[in-house]
Amino acid sequence: MTTSYETDVVEWAKEQANLIRAVRFDLLDLEHIAEEIEDVGKSEKRELASRMVVLLAHLLKWKFQPQLQCKSWQRTIAVQRKDIHYALDEAPSLRASLADEKWLDLVWSKSVVTASNETGLDDFPGACPWAMEAEILNEDWLPD
Repeated sequence: MTTSYETDVVEWAKEQANLIRAVRFDLLDLEHIAEEIEDVGKSEKRELASRMVVLLAHLLKWKFQPQLQCKSWQRTIAVQRKDIHYALDEAPSLRASLADEKWLDLVWSKSVVTASNETGLDDFPGACPWAMEAEILNEDWLPD
């Protein structure tokens, strides 16, 4: 191993992959490899949260600014739903996040801030009023 994890993580990752392919397990930086593997899961969870924030913010805008509803918002809602479903299909364990109250509270609060920044409104509900599967992730549903 010639490159340290702290010096250049990209080069380090390439070297670690080459060592694995060469079956040189004795030279692997196992502690940092374990950290990177754990970070993959965290990254996927952050991506899911990011998509949920965009989706919920657009659902809030749809509900609270009906006079501004447009195809662009509808397309954004549809794309986020498709990407969320894809992420859940690729990593089914992420579905547990959808029932995690702490995670949902964080996602909702970020959605409210995003919607507030984009609309100038500040009277959004303190908690998400919609059901996850029946409404939020349902491709045929929009708030009235």
